[in-house]
Amino acid sequence: MAAVAVRRRRSWARFALACLGLCLSTAFAVDRSNFKTCDQSSFCKRQRAIQPGFSPYRALLDSLELGPDALTVHLVNEVTKVVLLLELQGLKGNMTRIRIDELKPLRPRYRVPDVLVADPPTTRLSVSGRDENSVELTVAEGPYKIILTGRPFRLDLLEDRSLVLSVNARGLMVFEHQRLPRNSEERKETAEGNGSPNEEAAEKADQPEENREKDDKDEPGAWEEMFKTHSDSKPFGPTSVGLDFSLPGMEYVYGIPEHAEDLRLKVTEGGEPYRLYNLDVFQYELYNPMALYGSVPVLLAHSIHRDLGIFWLNAAETWVDISSNTAGKTLFGKMLDYLQGGGETPQTDVRWMSESGIIDVFLLLGPTISDVFRQYTSLTGTQALPPLFSLGYHQSRWNYRDEADVFEVDQGFDNHDLPCDVIWLDIEHADGKRYFTWDSSRFPQPLAMLEHLAGKRRKLVTIVDPHIKVDSEYPVHEELRSQGLYVKTRDGSDYEGWCWPGSAGYPDFTNIKMRAWWANMFSFDKYEGSASNLFIWNDMNEPSVFNGPEVTMLKDARHDGGWEHRDIHNIYGFYVHMATAEGLIQRSGGTERPFVLARAFFAGSQRYGAVWTGDNAAEWGHLKISIPMCLSMGLVGLSFCGADIGGFFKNPEPELLMRWYQMGAYQPFYRAHAHMDTGRREPWLLAPEYLGPIRDALRQRYALLPFWYTLFYRAHLDGHPVMRPMWVQYPKDVATFSLDDQFMLGDSLLVHPVAEPGARGVQVYLPGEGEVWYDTQSHQKHHGPQTLYLPVTFSSIPVFQRGGTIIPRWERVRRSSDCMKDDPITLYVALSPQGTAEGELYLDDGHTFNYETQNEFLFRKFTFSGNTLTSSSADPRGHFETPIWIERVVILGAGKPASVLLETEGIPETILTFHHNAETSVLTLRKPEVHVSTDWSIHLR
Repeated sequence: MAAVAVRRRRSWARFALACLGLCLSTAFAVDRSNFKTCDQSSFCKRQRAIQPGFSPYRALLDSLELGPDALTVHLVNEVTKVVLLLELQGLKGNMTRIRIDELKPLRPRYRVPDVLVADPPTTRLSVSGRDENSVELTVAEGPYKIILTGRPFRLDLLEDRSLVLSVNARGLMVFEHQRLPRNSEERKETAEGNGSPNEEAAEKADQPEENREKDDKDEPGAWEEMFKTHSDSKPFGPTSVGLDFSLPGMEYVYGIPEHAEDLRLKVTEGGEPYRLYNLDVFQYELYNPMALYGSVPVLLAHSIHRDLGIFWLNAAETWVDISSNTAGKTLFGKMLDYLQGGGETPQTDVRWMSESGIIDVFLLLGPTISDVFRQYTSLTGTQALPPLFSLGYHQSRWNYRDEADVFEVDQGFDNHDLPCDVIWLDIEHADGKRYFTWDSSRFPQPLAMLEHLAGKRRKLVTIVDPHIKVDSEYPVHEELRSQGLYVKTRDGSDYEGWCWPGSAGYPDFTNIKMRAWWANMFSFDKYEGSASNLFIWNDMNEPSVFNGPEVTMLKDARHDGGWEHRDIHNIYGFYVHMATAEGLIQRSGGTERPFVLARAFFAGSQRYGAVWTGDNAAEWGHLKISIPMCLSMGLVGLSFCGADIGGFFKNPEPELLMRWYQMGAYQPFYRAHAHMDTGRREPWLLAPEYLGPIRDALRQRYALLPFWYTLFYRAHLDGHPVMRPMWVQYPKDVATFSLDDQFMLGDSLLVHPVAEPGARGVQVYLPGEGEVWYDTQSHQKHHGPQTLYLPVTFSSIPVFQRGGTIIPRWERVRRSSDCMKDDPITLYVALSPQGTAEGELYLDDGHTFNYETQNEFLFRKFTFSGNTLTSSSADPRGHFETPIWIERVVILGAGKPASVLLETEGIPETILTFHHNAETSVLTLRKPEVHVSTDWSIHLR
């Protein structure tokens, strides 16, 4: 009876905490007042009050020094007389780096570590011209010149004689230098404590009041800031930075995720700037610039002439203002201006504002979008190559009740002929939300459960959140406490907040010792009940603090090295993701690729796994917005993105759930997830008219796994996104520049999901002058460019293969990807009007790093030209033993040949059987039976 009573108390505790989390989250969803506006963020309000005009900053050209790797020059604020140091670097690959810091700060300012994969290689700058107020610099690599103007300070980048980009052209640069508080005791404490002591600062602290700097006035929010009931002490005073960039010739800008917004960024004048500040925003609003779970401070600008990128390397709260001289003008109005000869050159101006840190910005000069992708990922890394299983379907719920429930769900997929790779367990699987444990009453034999799933060749994912229950009998908490690895309060005690377990401590993931400790926790002896087919989900890593300001951590909390949380906030989730991924690698001795899903992210998070769009709602609007949200993430390196199928919150109507399965099948990360208060929604619980189309969508996903895997390998090689906006493939077609209800997968498939209730048809834009597109279901050919009205039914997923491409498929869909990995390949060859096509296929073992360490892979190139299809090696370094062979070749847009011959080196020509459908112009070549690693040619005679 005592045991029963304990279990009941635990159940009520779980219920109470769940209700608390739901109530808190629901309140946040319906009340935007829980999250700051720019006016409520004092530094944003101060900076935004500064209007374009004459900048107070002057470059002291006589201080210019030119070294082998950088140019340095002093900048002085002519009002405060504070001197800054500008460091300017030309980087290899058409990039420029600008860094601005105080020449003599009271204490070091935060410089973001660990995001860059290495110090970027530089290219020499030289002085090629000079007058009394400017210096002309020539970049050794590329056709670029930089004009440094002294008064007011300004930078202009030119390609040949054309202006590409200007810095501080509108005079909006802000650099709030560190200063001392009014009270002398506070001044001395600030100077001597909380970070690296500074003798000069300590001396200033002893000076009389009248010797304080002239501009040291008590601006609202400068030294302390209130939001709701939360106080943010600022012992170092106002330290925000800001800078403006002018982009002549540019009207279209993208990026800076995460926002539930259109793909093309809007002008923010007269409204709120875009905010980058990782927050737990449950059931977020749509078409709103407010901050969400992740932040990547990268903005891309596109025109028919060139592409640019701006990478603002700052981990503090950041706001981005966008203005344009063409805002509000219709396309007709712009054309009229042009015809009348009075139209001004389009220009977009972008203003970055961050609460602390230094100005550290990379200008990615393209000139093409492919160049920008390569430039950015050369700095922060490319998308990690995921294990093959993670590209399959994931079934999740908060929460599957117990082991019997897991077994029943697992069997349900088999009983209904539905492929599935992964089952997920949310927070209820752990003992009282104590991560790295199991609730012994619900999951008494986790290893047996994992072994059962392994027998089905499936995987399990468990959640491990970065908040740790404060419990003296919980070894994880006790170790962290005793080793001093928690985030601290401003007074030096362990920071505690309220989250799912109740009172929780927050590990300091900025500390390398903490990350090593965390990684070690995923070893099989530490995480008891885990096995090699168990992978990890990091939720709540913004970090989420239910009783904190804006549902996150106090900004004056302290991290390793004395840094305030305000300095590192947006990089906290990045570090959680990093440590978890490294833990999964470490547990295998460095041989196995990890899979880790994280909700919060930053620049560089692509190196560690997948992300998703967070706690969405079962609404048609949330279905639609998942396209531009994932497209925006892909543009800044985060290719492994998806949205929870059906919406996390609310019960979806059956049609919505069905359409979400169809859309999700063509997004990189494919997971269904649901809130504990929603009804069960496994696919087989739906009526047959919905289950059938869902089964078809899942089968389409699995048939395309070789294509998906190849796209991810390409993203891993050169940074090209897997899921791409239309304009990336068609950079000169203005009709694609704002298009975000359809997208490309690689350069081959165009997808226009159905996202309206009761839809009878969709309008699909097929771009490309002189190009053709093939409906992947009917194989009907359509010519571009045109807007095609396509009738749809419940089973329709409008997908078109671009003429001129070749796609590999696995046609034998089985229960999981691991069951299919040795199956034969079918090639779909879509001919261009010129009768040509090309494509790729990447294969390896699907789970280890052997592709990287031992060159165990195959990378094949397929080319169709002159009525001949050839297979050759795209990378001769690769070697991989596999039983995979080519089972079938399907050629779209082909005439009927007299004969088909297979030619393989050292083997006599073989006549292949074929079938030609004259109505659809589809030629099917049966059983070439050539090994996938072999060089061969097929001739149509």
